[in-house]
Amino acid sequence: MQVHFNKVLPILILSLTFGFTILKAQQEELLENRFDALLQKESIGRNIKNLSAYPHHLGSPRGKEVANEILNWFKQYGWDAQLEVYHVLFPTPIERQLELLAPSHYQAILKEMPVEGDPVAHQEGQLPTYNAWGADGDVTAPLVFVNYGLPADYEQLERLGVDVKGKIVIAKYGNSWRGIKPKIAYEHGAVGCIIYSDPKEDGYFQGAVYPEGPFKNEYMVQRGSVMDMVVYPGDPLTPWIGATKDAKRLTKEEAATILKIPVLPISYHDAKPLLEALDGPVAPNAWRGALPITYRIGGGNQSKVHLKIKQNWDIVPAYNVIAKIKGNEFPDEWIIRGNHHDAWVNGADDPVAGLSVLLEEAKAIGTMVKNGFKPKRTLVYCAWDGEEQSLLGSTEWVEHHAKELKQKAVTYINTDGNGRGFLSAGGSHALKDLVTDIAGDVQDPLTGKSILDRKLANTVISATSPQQKQKLLAKKEFALQALGTGSDYSAFLQHLGIPSLNFSFGGESEGGDYHSIYDSYNHYVRFKDPDFSYGLALAQVAGRAVLRLSEAEILPFSFDGLQEAINTYANEVQKLGEDLRLFHAVENQLIKDSLYALAADPKEPYVQPIPKKSVPNFSFAGLQEGVDSLSKSIQALKERRQTFKGNKKALALVNKQLFQAEKSLLLEKGLPKRPWYKHSIYAPGFYTGYGVKTLPGIREALEEGHYQEFEEQLQLLIGTIRKLRAALDRIFI
Repeated sequence: MQVHFNKVLPILILSLTFGFTILKAQQEELLENRFDALLQKESIGRNIKNLSAYPHHLGSPRGKEVANEILNWFKQYGWDAQLEVYHVLFPTPIERQLELLAPSHYQAILKEMPVEGDPVAHQEGQLPTYNAWGADGDVTAPLVFVNYGLPADYEQLERLGVDVKGKIVIAKYGNSWRGIKPKIAYEHGAVGCIIYSDPKEDGYFQGAVYPEGPFKNEYMVQRGSVMDMVVYPGDPLTPWIGATKDAKRLTKEEAATILKIPVLPISYHDAKPLLEALDGPVAPNAWRGALPITYRIGGGNQSKVHLKIKQNWDIVPAYNVIAKIKGNEFPDEWIIRGNHHDAWVNGADDPVAGLSVLLEEAKAIGTMVKNGFKPKRTLVYCAWDGEEQSLLGSTEWVEHHAKELKQKAVTYINTDGNGRGFLSAGGSHALKDLVTDIAGDVQDPLTGKSILDRKLANTVISATSPQQKQKLLAKKEFALQALGTGSDYSAFLQHLGIPSLNFSFGGESEGGDYHSIYDSYNHYVRFKDPDFSYGLALAQVAGRAVLRLSEAEILPFSFDGLQEAINTYANEVQKLGEDLRLFHAVENQLIKDSLYALAADPKEPYVQPIPKKSVPNFSFAGLQEGVDSLSKSIQALKERRQTFKGNKKALALVNKQLFQAEKSLLLEKGLPKRPWYKHSIYAPGFYTGYGVKTLPGIREALEEGHYQEFEEQLQLLIGTIRKLRAALDRIFI
């Protein structure tokens, strides 16, 4: 990529390091080489071992100790660091009971067992196996197996004549974020929800189980939040404002994100007797897991379960560690870098692997500053608390400092867990070229090739058709993913419209340790990143992003990638509309002609499907016109950039316009049913949770059959694209 820049008179050609003149690019390369030389993978490993030595969840004594250790390290590294404390609601269990009452009796153990060779897999202070933000409750009811517990699964149950109203459901982990399962169960009238990990997805079906191998053994349980965070994340009692000590709070009953039914995660050891007890029809083939049983749905009164959950609902301190190095030229332009420090238990992988990388970056940058380096822009390094309970620390900080962040935050760069394999990067598509450049410059630890080349090779090999492989062979750019939620970028990107990135390595270090007592140092060094080489690579990637954004003369925002992404998403939604229109028409014809009834087994229960709503033939002409016009504006922007002449004051204005442009895509009133989420391009799915929905306003309206809402959201989306175009048209003028 070659563009032009000049400060006053001469036109200087930018190097391949996007955002720098040739001379400055050479200086940046020397700076990054100095940075790399200061990184030590052994130091990353020591921090992983130290910080994961004991349980350190939100509100625990060790959690506060970890925050203070991080604070002291930042200060030793030369950063101006402080704790910012918020006071957040956090439920912890007092009583958990799960009992099969009929047709036989089984008392669930609800406990993970110690394993040979892992000394931390059974320590005092560990949170028990539970799901935070489910309701307290004491219910006894028949049990129904609902597959993954998604809307399509309930449609299947309806066809089989099975109703979950007044019953307890049991769902498999997978195919959606865990909090969606009890949410949908409640919408269908269930009074309780059990979630288990089937060995087909996460256990012996995949490979050897821990401690012999990395996968989930029969006692492992995935803890986790089930807060309805697709409405809003963070403290449920203080939406839109920071949870300071004196903040005005909702009551627990008023909080929209706390669920209305009790929820409990269990192991497949505890799930097997429950599933064996089910009567009713045999589950569809796609629903069956790998347990040595006949998977049945239940639905009658043969299997009865007692579920009881009682919790403490305490306000606890969340300790965010915020460290800054003031920018030498543009102190009011902030490059923010974050990773959380709290864990469900010991958390060697999640979050300590990423946190140790962040600390290593901070140490290297601090050393360079002590040796004379003066970053152009202010660097803000953050270690968040309460991420595991649905992004409490980061969300409260963003809400509390929203006014300042809207003006000063250039980019937020996030990491979380980390493993071995291929670079995963998601975020704002205006930063795609920056990520491509960085991925091309960082070497894969095991192959010696660039991480970009390795990623591209994996993408091509993974394609499912020769046509796709051939098309991908021609691409030499990193395919940046869209972000849903699930880590601390959410408030930055989707609430305030701050351009954001999320990095990790993975794909060759799978295992069943997630949110369990077995997410330990022993598990990590055996199965994740044994010599911490990919921790070092992650530090090189994230550190380069920080340094290039900090030192760039013109910030490296290139909006081609954003326009291409929006165009792709628009085409997807248009095709979705066409496919749904045809599908509904065909389904309604089958129902009208009684073909479902004719094909059904006369000896089995049968319920006639409900006719589908006809899908209108929507016009996407206005959206396509807006996307095409945006392309023209971006091309004109690139041409103006090539001949830009300006002093420091003009340059500061240009850079502010560049990093503020993405805010044009925010919806003034937010998304339907969840106004906290304001980004018109990226949001977590209302029924997928962590999984992203692109162009969420129109996509979800179409999927859910809200056709008037679709028309309204389409016009709002077109409006944000026009605003983005207008913002881009003002840059370099």
